Amino acid sequence: MMKRIWKAGRVLLGLVVALTSSCQPVSDAWVTGWTGAAAQGQIMLVRRDPPSLGQQRLLSQSGVYPELGVFLRARGQPDFVAETTTRNRHFLILYYLGTKHAYACQAKAPATRQIEFAGPYPITRREYQLLHGFKQQAAGGPAAWTHPQGGKGAAHPVR
Repeated sequence: MMKRIWKAGRVLLGLVVALTSSCQPVSDAWVTGWTGAAAQGQIMLVRRDPPSLGQQRLLSQSGVYPELGVFLRARGQPDFVAETTTRNRHFLILYYLGTKHAYACQAKAPATRQIEFAGPYPITRREYQLLHGFKQQAAGGPAAWTHPQGGKGAAHPVR
């Protein structure tokens, strides 16, 4: 009787280990899908600690498009990233506040793992002020800024 219980316990333990290790790619795919849905049409702060949605999206997209990782290693992490898809075309805009420049990235189909870069493009004064205000707000700094339509803003960046 004891041998049966021991054998059943080992089989059950083996199944648990096999199932939990096989769930990791599903979990990663779910998180990538969730962050992709949350990122559509958003300007996201890129922050490492604590990790922001923008940071998660850059890491995810760098895994899909290795050239993006090379680009980021050469130029550093942007302060903000915007992401959108239009007519089966995927776009990223990388905003660097220190240099007041942005780069546009057009990703081809994920199966090709290719991405094209354009820029740098100057960031307008208005864009800079808005993004700088978002960054200060995220860091706990002064949150008073002027909304692009002229009034005091209540809009917040995605963190």
